[in-house]
Amino acid sequence: MKRRAVFLDRDGTLVHAAHYPSRPQDLHLYDNIGPGMRALQSLGFRLVVITNQAGIARGYFDEGDLQRMHAYLRAELALWGVRLDGIYYCPHHPEGVVPELAVSCTCRKPQPGMLLQAARDLDLDLRRSWFVGDILDDVEAGNRAGCRTILVDLGTESVPEHFLRSPAFVASDTRHALEIIKTVTALEPDLDLVYRPTAWRDGQGEPSNTGMMNRNSQNQEYPLARSRALQRAFNCSTGRTSAIDRAAAHAKDRHS
Repeated sequence: MKRRAVFLDRDGTLVHAAHYPSRPQDLHLYDNIGPGMRALQSLGFRLVVITNQAGIARGYFDEGDLQRMHAYLRAELALWGVRLDGIYYCPHHPEGVVPELAVSCTCRKPQPGMLLQAARDLDLDLRRSWFVGDILDDVEAGNRAGCRTILVDLGTESVPEHFLRSPAFVASDTRHALEIIKTVTALEPDLDLVYRPTAWRDGQGEPSNTGMMNRNSQNQEYPLARSRALQRAFNCSTGRTSAIDRAAAHAKDRHS
């Protein structure tokens, strides 16, 4: 059976945001993020980092520098008993100064290439996996890959205007996001929160332009359609309220 995963963006989600960090000491994990990651790891989730690293294409640092940073990151997480199952990065940017990296690609978020590669390498079920990130490019990459998505609110993103950029949940910080995943996972054995008719899952007869995705891949999911059901389930279990219903309704109105 394919494994499920939690994909995490690096800068702004796993570590404090910084302008093109290039040394291990530039990476600072968010406080007390380890226990939540370890809890999901104990539930059987693979933990995978997905990160754009355009600083390589721009010449700010090289891949050797990046490997040293990621070795440091692994070591810091290991202190919490957390093991990363993979770190995938995109070194490209169309405006880069390194010629072979100054290209448009399918791996740079919001494209889903890194998630699709991780799924192949690690035998992952993307429909049962999550992507956690702090910008809407992260959300879009996760939605395109068929994952459930959580936006970590750093105060930088406006209400999404397209269904591909609409998260299933919005979290106040990364620890909150990890708690959402744990809570929804606990609910799901008794409650199918993302049920779809067989014809829709097979890509036959699904709505095309009504706020749902019309994709050709086998990982078919519909972020807006499920966002409110998932959020309400979480709210019922925790007593929380959220703006995601209003954001989803706003986006639905725009596309109806």
